[in-house]
Order: sequence, then C-alpha cells, then structure tokens
Amino acid sequence: MKKHLFDYLKMYEGSLSLQNVLINFLIALAIAMVIYLAYRFSHSGAVYSAKFNVSLVMLTLITTLVMNVIGNNIALSLGMVGALSIVRFRTAIKDPRDTVFIFWCIAVGICCGVSEYTIAALGSGIIFLFLILFGSIKSNDRFLLVIHGMRAGETEIESTILTSYEGRAILRVKNTTAENVEYIYELSEKMIEKAEKRNISITNLLYEVSGVEAVNLICQNEEISR
Repeated sequence: MKKHLFDYLKMYEGSLSLQNVLINFLIALAIAMVIYLAYRFSHSGAVYSAKFNVSLVMLTLITTLVMNVIGNNIALSLGMVGALSIVRFRTAIKDPRDTVFIFWCIAVGICCGVSEYTIAALGSGIIFLFLILFGSIKSNDRFLLVIHGMRAGETEIESTILTSYEGRAILRVKNTTAENVEYIYELSEKMIEKAEKRNISITNLLYEVSGVEAVNLICQNEEISR
C-alpha cells in the first residue's frame, strides 16, 4: 500500500519549465493590472487606498508563485496547505468590496499558476464588465439635521422643519431640559435637493427662529459609519 502511494505521488511530481513560469507571471501581472484599474475606478471615494491596491497586484503574483511551486505535486500541495493554515491575519477589512477583490486576485493567481489563462482572462473580463455596469451605483446617503436651541422656540422649530420638508423629515431624537431642546431629524438626499430647488436654506430659516443656537447637517453613509 505504501509503495503504491509513493508511486502515485511520484507520478504527479511534474515541474514547470522556465518558459512556462515566465508566461504564468506575465499573464498574471497583466490581469493584476486590470484588477488594479478596476479597484482604482470603482473606489473613487474617500476609502480608496493606493497601498491596498498595490497589495492586490502583489497578492496575485504571490499566489501565482505558490501555484508554480506546487504544480502537480500532491504531497507538496498538502504540505503547503498545512503551512498556510497556521497563518493568522488580523487586518480588518473595512469595505466588503475589498474582500471581493482579494478573492479575485487569489483566483487569478491560482488560474495563472496552473496555466489556465483562458479561465483567468474570461472570468476577469466578466467581473470587470460587471464593475463597469454596477460600480457607479451609490448607496443612498442619510443626512442628520441636529438643532440646538431654547425651549421657548420649540413650536416654531418644529413648524419650520414641517413646512420646509413637507412633513417628510423623520424625527429621530428629541432631548429637552428645563431650558434647552435638541432635535435630530433624518433627511434624505432627495429631500434636501428638493428644498434647494425651492430656494429654501434650512440654516437661514432656523437661525431666524428665536432661541436657536446651533444647526448641524451631518452626512451619514456606510463609509463614514465604519
């Protein structure tokens, strides 16, 4: 039994030639640059990290390197799995899209490492087209309107918000003391744009109310909340 197992493992010890290794790396690098551009253009917001983007290219090449070493050697592949299983990563992924790009790079590296260029190129092309079609979709930002003032103007403040946003502003928090009052209203981007088209400046209107001390408009989206 041991002899048959040894002969089986020896049968699949094939190694790649230098030419095949170079081709694997060149194609992996070319596809990695496509991933680099895809990440750059789909992350044009505040969360874009140039260092992470370069790391994606390196991850693709490193995965290709590992697959070139493993080749068809089953014994070596099992040993590599055991060695990598002890590695623990503690880097927090702030954006779920980053996880997708990491798996994309690993998949491309695996395909190029075993010379499956067609699968790597075709799969990357489909993913890239998907990012172009749906990458421009943005999440709806929520805006919090925070108002601090005196309780004497409580009724007028509520009336101003009700009129300005046609009763669609959602009251989330109302804190009061014997003399002061605090409001937190939730607004949508469409509500603010609609008010601006009617030349309504909510800050000017609120500061005209007697007793209003401070007005803050805060954009709350997924990137900021993390």
